[in-house]
Amino acid sequence: MKVTFFGGAGTVTGSCTLVEHNGLRLLVDCGLPQGSDEKRLGKCLPFKASGIDVVLLSHAHIDHSGRLPLLEKNGFKGRIYSTKATMDLCSIMLEDSARIQEDDAKWKNRKFLRAGKKPVQPLYSVEDAHNVLKRFVPVEYGQITELSDTIGVRFTDAGHMLGSSSIGIYFTEKGHDPAKDLRCMVFSGDIGNLNQPIIKDPEYIHHATFVAMESTYGDRNHDGSLPSTTELSHTLQRIMEETSEMGGKVIIPAFSVGRSQEILYLLSDIYRRKKNPMPIYLDSPLSVKATSVFTRNVDGYYDEEAMALVRQGKNPIVIPTLHAITSVEESKSLNDLKIPCVIISSSGMCEAGRIQHHLKHNLYDSRNTVVFTGYQAEGTLGRKILSGAKQVTILGELIAVRARIEKLSGISGHADKNGLLKWISEFSPAPKKVFVMHGESKVSAGFAQLLSTQMGLDATAPHFKESFEL
Repeated sequence: MKVTFFGGAGTVTGSCTLVEHNGLRLLVDCGLPQGSDEKRLGKCLPFKASGIDVVLLSHAHIDHSGRLPLLEKNGFKGRIYSTKATMDLCSIMLEDSARIQEDDAKWKNRKFLRAGKKPVQPLYSVEDAHNVLKRFVPVEYGQITELSDTIGVRFTDAGHMLGSSSIGIYFTEKGHDPAKDLRCMVFSGDIGNLNQPIIKDPEYIHHATFVAMESTYGDRNHDGSLPSTTELSHTLQRIMEETSEMGGKVIIPAFSVGRSQEILYLLSDIYRRKKNPMPIYLDSPLSVKATSVFTRNVDGYYDEEAMALVRQGKNPIVIPTLHAITSVEESKSLNDLKIPCVIISSSGMCEAGRIQHHLKHNLYDSRNTVVFTGYQAEGTLGRKILSGAKQVTILGELIAVRARIEKLSGISGHADKNGLLKWISEFSPAPKKVFVMHGESKVSAGFAQLLSTQMGLDATAPHFKESFEL
């Protein structure tokens, strides 16, 4: 078997790994690079799309799925395996991503026309997104899916977001006895944090010959102990009350899929306990659609706490004071509101979307609070704000940062360093080789060194386009 790392190698986004065995070419994820990763890797595919037979998709986040329509556009004719929840989420996320690509191209072409430059084409179209969705094949957690007479795959709950998976690829040589010669390579996907709202904790895997694992938080632990849902909702409640007393707004940048629904779960808990009348605005068409997907994918995905509410006839992410905002006009009107409120908007790293407009109109006001709820990649606007920048440029305008900046540390969707060490330590016997990926370059290299010195593992952090014969 040959493994080549085309994304997530020294980068946090753009996960994409090629596995070749007995003439079959499999991609594990096909993500879109974001932030500074986009400048380093570009958005184009570094391989021939028509040569890919199968895609194994760990979860729906765009940094793992966002180049699937481009794969389709460039000639991919194979199948895409994922959980049903991932498939349902991709049905809205990839179309949304395609619309962004088309809108970006239109905006650039208006400028290019005035400058006498040649027009550009979008990375891919909505039609490409619709076509690639036809290639999805849903699988259940725990089942073995045979791809050929020498390759099978199994998806395991990674506890990162709804439908997220670690993926085990089982392979043997032609003519060999699978009972004796079967080997396995496990791709961790994004390993989830413990005690996250709604979804289950990550399921540990115990057997693998080779492992490729993420390292987003490979150099640090989350602040303090992992808080419970109740503790997180109390923290958010405090922030809301303090901001309301000042007459300000609570602005929450959150990924449309996963994080926005977790925030709604916390707000729902606050409402059930306190009947807090503070209006809540979910300002993202994608978030609204994703919330609907969450309500349809319950069994097999929700944790026991969320399921207990479902069994009581309660929707854990529906709040009476929630307003779903879809139109541009409604979104703009939120900037004119003079009352305390909560605005949840994407993107989670503040790189695009309506959140930039809300930050532009609210960052300069000390009465307001911006609450970050997840990892902010290097080079992103969210990273700059969270790191203490006094001024930032948003939509071409220099904006002073006077609003209070808060972070809900325990709500991260990624396991921290201790969580990653726990995950890899569950393999028995230890894997023959561990590839550390999906992390900033220094972080991945450092975590690989930690696995070598502390656990005695043969660990390495692969580089972009680096290949290994296994």
